[in-house]
Amino acid sequence: MRILMIGDIVGDAGCNHLRKVLPSFKRQHNIDLVIANGENSAPRNGITPQSAEHIFTSGVDVITTGNHALRRKECNDYFETCPYLIRPANFADSAYGKGVCIVDKGFIQVCVINLQGLVYLDKIKSPFDCLDDILKKYSHCRIKLIDFHAEATAEKKALGYYADGRVTALVGTHTHIPTSDAQILPQNTAYITDLGMTGPIESVLGVKKEQSIAWLKGTVEHQHFETADGPCEMDCVIIEADNKTGNAISIKQYIIK
Repeated sequence: MRILMIGDIVGDAGCNHLRKVLPSFKRQHNIDLVIANGENSAPRNGITPQSAEHIFTSGVDVITTGNHALRRKECNDYFETCPYLIRPANFADSAYGKGVCIVDKGFIQVCVINLQGLVYLDKIKSPFDCLDDILKKYSHCRIKLIDFHAEATAEKKALGYYADGRVTALVGTHTHIPTSDAQILPQNTAYITDLGMTGPIESVLGVKKEQSIAWLKGTVEHQHFETADGPCEMDCVIIEADNKTGNAISIKQYIIK
């Protein structure tokens, strides 16, 4: 099985670039399943029903999110009714939506898990403990994929080793910068610290560079960030998995401009 996992989609620019490059990329690489992080896909971040529908109709099968998942209240009902839009599983039980989905491909069921880190982010349930509970519940699924939305590289790497041998892949999201450490861990789990993003190249994490500089210098008060203009890229990995064992066979990184 060939799985494509795509980094955080940023604003209209990221959504439009996804639609431009994804269909042909899927055909070229014989992709069976596409997972993308969409928590920044709406203007001024968050996700809306409109941006989610754009992502799905562009060829994505499952949308994961992160700390901005529930920022836009107009998406609360969509989280409840759409089985393939998920938020971090270690959010409070009372939060809208769910943190796991099952994709039935006919020949195999795939478990997609969304988790969020604790370091430099909100103090929620432990992703380590939450993962243990999920793996017990979904032990019947041979292929298990994790989007770990976290700030600290050490926390991502630690959860990667903690999950090694128990899931097919763990990929990091949130920092919007692609890391160069795509690898197969010792117990056959595919891993990368951060996928990167799908959005404007000449930007600060997708935001207009002038706006980010002014805010960081303290010359303006915090305001709604605006997505930058100009050419975009789609940062992603292709993971090949063994359907019989659930082990990762390979992971390869791509930056599609």
